[in-house]
Amino acid sequence: MEKYTPDCAPAPGSWLELDEQERISLVETYHRVARLKLPNVTAHAAFHVIVENQIALNLEPVVRAMHRLRNQGLSRHDAIHAISSVAAEHLFDILKTERNENPEASQASYYAAVERLTAAHWHKGEP
Repeated sequence: MEKYTPDCAPAPGSWLELDEQERISLVETYHRVARLKLPNVTAHAAFHVIVENQIALNLEPVVRAMHRLRNQGLSRHDAIHAISSVAAEHLFDILKTERNENPEASQASYYAAVERLTAAHWHKGEP
């Protein structure tokens, strides 16, 4: 895989064959070439990669969210951003709290938030 375009899903096998840093680099390159202004292109790319990885691994809540958001009118790129916003909020919550939640409960909490995500909520800034 030589190029990443967020509005076209990468082939799962090709995507997952890449090293994590190669994935991030491809996403960074897309955003730099597109001249999109971002506070931190590497952090932005890392969240793209998180979502693309989850889709490539066929994690059902994330795949369903992608389909739902697309059906609600978001571009694939915006749907990635919407799902990324949920992932970012989930990671932030983990970091800011001292609770020692087990991994299964944490994953279930993330999946539930992804399942609740709609295009309308994302447009309002509500993950």
